[in-house]
Amino acid sequence: MFEVLVFMFENYIAHHSLPDNEIMTQELSAAGFEKTDIVGAVDWFHEMKIMLTEPPAIYSHKNTSLRMFTDSELKKINTESISFVMFLQQANVINDVERDLIVDRAMALKQEQISIEEMRWITMIALWNEGREKDYLFVEDALFNPRGLTLH
Repeated sequence: MFEVLVFMFENYIAHHSLPDNEIMTQELSAAGFEKTDIVGAVDWFHEMKIMLTEPPAIYSHKNTSLRMFTDSELKKINTESISFVMFLQQANVINDVERDLIVDRAMALKQEQISIEEMRWITMIALWNEGREKDYLFVEDALFNPRGLTLH
């Protein structure tokens, strides 16, 4: 399913040309993806879109809060991935609500473990869908630069 999400991002989302579900499903099937993976990816993306359109929760404890990860989150999301998300939050690239959205979408993936590469893709998809291309470029640098982030 994750491979379908990456394909969707590279071929549709990044170009702001997301076709309707029926056409996209046909194209993904023609590209060789399994129907269950296609349905899972489309549902995953749809859930994320719903979460992005909901009014954000108000965190009255912004500067004093501490995010505690559940046992199931810690089992599924590796330490490097959690550190990446926390770094983005501390760098003010994402806020508390976006962090929770990214963690939720990582937990919604079917695989048992979430790697750093997968967490970076989830973050890019979420930021891009919020219209935050500038922040997307920051994450893209983190994803594709083998030496890590470029500081300017």
